[in-house]
Amino acid sequence: MTEHTYVGAVDQGTTGTRFIVFDHAGQVVANAYEKHEQIYPEPGWVEHDPLEIWENTKRVITRALGQAEVSPDQLEAIGVTNQRETTVLWDADSGRPVHNAIVWQDRRTTDRIEQLEANGAVETIREKTGLEADAYFSATKAEWLLEEGDPIKMERARPADVRDRAETGEVLFGTIDSWLIYNLTGEHVTEVTNASRTMLYNIHDLEWDDDLLEEFSIPREMLPEVRPSSDDATYGTTDPEGFLGAEVPVAGALGDQQAALFGQTCFDAGDAKNTYGTGSFFLMNTGGEAVESDHGLLTTIGFQRSGEPVQYALEGSIFITGAAIEWLEDMSLIDDPAQTAELARSVDTTDGVYVVPAFTGLGAPHWDQRARGTIVGMTRGTRKEHVVRATLESIAYQTRDVKEAMEADSGIEMTSLKVDGGAVKNNFLCQLQSDIIGSAIVRPVVDETTALGSAYAAGLAVGYWDDLEQLRTNWQVDREFAPQLDLETADARYDRWIDAVDCARGWAIDDPSSS
Repeated sequence: MTEHTYVGAVDQGTTGTRFIVFDHAGQVVANAYEKHEQIYPEPGWVEHDPLEIWENTKRVITRALGQAEVSPDQLEAIGVTNQRETTVLWDADSGRPVHNAIVWQDRRTTDRIEQLEANGAVETIREKTGLEADAYFSATKAEWLLEEGDPIKMERARPADVRDRAETGEVLFGTIDSWLIYNLTGEHVTEVTNASRTMLYNIHDLEWDDDLLEEFSIPREMLPEVRPSSDDATYGTTDPEGFLGAEVPVAGALGDQQAALFGQTCFDAGDAKNTYGTGSFFLMNTGGEAVESDHGLLTTIGFQRSGEPVQYALEGSIFITGAAIEWLEDMSLIDDPAQTAELARSVDTTDGVYVVPAFTGLGAPHWDQRARGTIVGMTRGTRKEHVVRATLESIAYQTRDVKEAMEADSGIEMTSLKVDGGAVKNNFLCQLQSDIIGSAIVRPVVDETTALGSAYAAGLAVGYWDDLEQLRTNWQVDREFAPQLDLETADARYDRWIDAVDCARGWAIDDPSSS
């Protein structure tokens, strides 16, 4: 059955959309990618066009299948993985969004979060959802869209009646997984890991929380049904009359970081991975226990298979890592990301320069919404090579921030860390990361683990793979990096990093354009 059939994965990320076709060995058969526009209406605001994302999704699916000469009928299932927290409201009749999607990076609801803090709601939110109250999550984004959004022109629905129509289920809420599954199958569902990132879902009771829905004035009628990450019943099938021309089950979905956890075969308590994308996301499987963090980490849902209990995870969310490399391009310090290793190697150290890439605030374990990007320690002798190296080092330091918090919360010393994402192709960064955190860095052969995880979830649901042991067999090491820097030096540089972070804290004011 599996020799000439495949599983496809839609990997919808912050900067673009990818479709990858995987074979039974978990190897990439075809891969197509399309970028989408980043929209910045005001400082600190970030939006995407959901219709552009859907059109790109159709385009990359068609292109990848064409490259591999695979017919849609040869797909046993499709999995979906997505940028988490990014929020879409759309009209149930027309299927059109009522506004651009508000992206996870967006900080427009910072004042609302500070209001929650003043009202003493933070601890309740943490207890129910495992999350820190932050503009990062979906709840305040959905609230803003219902109250403040100027809708994109629609066939119907005036701005004044968006909330009224949401209360009757005529306007629907979803994260990007829901938006894509709705367009693929016509079904309004989400899965449990994405639900756990909305700040509306009780991760202990495994249901939308009435108190939180009331706090944020989110009508229950607009919410999707929550399903397992790997769903034997499937979420639905593609329309045989639609763009694929075939009926393919959509059977698995995971938020991108949980998908990478699954793709890295971190199925057991204590297994950990770090994904380097626009941001970096460090997750440790804690098994059936929702471990409460005392060190600024998030308690979240790792994954769930049909008929089984959820697996929980501790997570450290670092907002800006790969995006810091893009910033170097934007500033014309590099022409191409591949240059970073060469430039960084050309100097022995940063010469005391530290870059804190808090462009959208600081995530775990600091959680400072008003921190902003900062460069400290420059002299007249500072060259772009120092700044480039300091930017790469900031990725490693932020990872150490989270590693130390995770070890303190879990009581587990991490001797090795599985890594994935675009940045891990950079050997210099991998070695630097190992030096700074003092642990081995393990890079797999297939580094598209986010897409692979959602493919695994979908394939398990339809019987393409039999069990988790088959998936473990597929996982193979490409290269391992061991620490080469002495611990005393690494600790001293890290201590200075903490000083630099302190310089970045609390910088943003309410109206940045006024100063």
